[in-house]
Amino acid sequence: MLAPPAERASEVFRRLIDAYGPPERPRLPLLDELVSTILSQNTNDLNRDRAFESLRDHFPTWEAVRDADPQAVKESIRVAGLANQKGPRIQSVLKLITAEHGELSLEFLRDCSPGEAQQWLTKFKGVGPKTAAIVMLFSLGMPAFPVDTHIYRVSGRIGLRPEGMTIEKAHEHLAGLFPKEMYHDAHLLLIEHGRRVCKAPTPVCASCALTDLCLYYQDVILEGEIRSADV
Repeated sequence: MLAPPAERASEVFRRLIDAYGPPERPRLPLLDELVSTILSQNTNDLNRDRAFESLRDHFPTWEAVRDADPQAVKESIRVAGLANQKGPRIQSVLKLITAEHGELSLEFLRDCSPGEAQQWLTKFKGVGPKTAAIVMLFSLGMPAFPVDTHIYRVSGRIGLRPEGMTIEKAHEHLAGLFPKEMYHDAHLLLIEHGRRVCKAPTPVCASCALTDLCLYYQDVILEGEIRSADV
């Protein structure tokens, strides 16, 4: 019988630290992080970074992006996919920030509470809970637990979240399992584990340090081996 998720979360964290070491991620300026995260939607990190670099190569400032011809912005980020959606979203957000605050800056968010920052960020089309949480966690240093597809998959297999829980609800649920001081590293470690071991569609359980803590391994892999042995 596995311990409840809240009791296993800290042990999962400890073992992933042992397996991969303390994770590192550069802290981007607020606007850079917001735009980069919008670009990351439905694509991989490599194409996100290529699109971001292309956008900055074509436009020297975020004001230039904001005021550019929409087609030029779309072409500059084409490598990230969904350029016809992401381009207008980025420009719309930049225009709305300017209209609301008189300048193209998100520095005012540093004076907000985490709840206020999340509410403000998610009012924009194309900025959902994950995008807001990434900006809050990595650029503002606020307690937030972003959940991407890797974290959603890994947390489901391990059994840290209920089966069938939506990815939107998983943000708050997983934030309740880990201490706030673990959010930054836990987020990055679970992604790393999803990329290296707990892959889609088939996890590499033989290389996993979490099998005795994992619901999927206990219920699917071991049960399958027992059934095969009984045949």
